[in-house]
Amino acid sequence: MTRTPAHRRRPEARPEEILEAALAVFGEQGFAAARVEDIARRAGLSKGTLYLYFPSKEAMLNALIEQSAGALARVVEQHVATSAVADPEAALRGLLRILFTAVSSPEISAAPRLVLTEAHRFPELAAFYRSHVLDVMRRSLHALLAAGNAKGVLRDIDTDAFMRVIGGPGLAHMALTNIFDLHPHRLTDPAELADAVADILLNGLKPRLESERS
Repeated sequence: MTRTPAHRRRPEARPEEILEAALAVFGEQGFAAARVEDIARRAGLSKGTLYLYFPSKEAMLNALIEQSAGALARVVEQHVATSAVADPEAALRGLLRILFTAVSSPEISAAPRLVLTEAHRFPELAAFYRSHVLDVMRRSLHALLAAGNAKGVLRDIDTDAFMRVIGGPGLAHMALTNIFDLHPHRLTDPAELADAVADILLNGLKPRLESERS
């Protein structure tokens, strides 16, 4: 009678294992230098078995983008869709909390950081990231601005300028925290840091008048 191995991998678990291995190899070797056989070895699979799940290392990186930055963009899209009309300012604060919490996690930010370093050398990778992440975020920010403008609580400003103002702090926080190990001294909670950034965005840098503080 044939015995079933006690620790045989479940086929449905293999894609996740492959992606974990791919992210580790990409991080160590860089995307360009990474070899599929190294990824397969790290995942404990043959190269042929790996190809049953992902036809190329580009497909692996695209899948990593989808499960990290792509998922984040969809969460933001849903958040804006359900909250912006009722309270645009609260929606903006919530958006920043989502963003800062996500980029504070090395696991979530690993793939986007890799894309930032490699996209200029791989146009197809940049195009995939734009369509699955940046375009989704841009639509969400446009919807948030439109809701705020309709309620009279946000000025009518350019969506692309707004996108850069919103994205800049998140990218800076990701780089300072996960690359340079420069953590905030006081605002160690990502949600609190997001609230502080939201306050600067909404109120500017000029001192408030006494009448505005009360």
